[in-house]
Amino acid sequence: MRRKDREITDIALIEDVIRNSLVCRLGMSRNDQPYVVPLCFAYNDNTLYFHSVGEGLKLEILQQNPNVCVEFDIDLEVVQAEKPCKWSMKYRSVIGFGKGSLVEDLEEKRKGLDAIMQHYAGRSFEYLEPAIENTVIIKVEVESMTGKKSGY
Repeated sequence: MRRKDREITDIALIEDVIRNSLVCRLGMSRNDQPYVVPLCFAYNDNTLYFHSVGEGLKLEILQQNPNVCVEFDIDLEVVQAEKPCKWSMKYRSVIGFGKGSLVEDLEEKRKGLDAIMQHYAGRSFEYLEPAIENTVIIKVEVESMTGKKSGY
């Protein structure tokens, strides 16, 4: 990282950014063509979970290339100044890299759905088996993460 003074190295602070984020941006690549999509997510023990329908570009790309990049950001604020080149942003962000895969095991799918609902609703729900079977859960094992902050 070029600006070491803005780097977040404390894993608890990095995880705080993740847990307080509303969306995760999932970045993938196919044939040197980048693709980024914002998704609802959950994070537990260095693992991210996303849900999806059973078809679409992100699933096609993920099956061809499991290497992914994820991005989270919170506390975004434009900082105005008199001179245009002095404008800036306040933020806290995290970038991570890992490998994505599709979850096939029904219990692990349930675990992923529970984690996602816990993140957004603060509680778990009961799921009908057909709903679990028909929902695609993407799992990303995070291999590395870095955090960055400005104005905090």
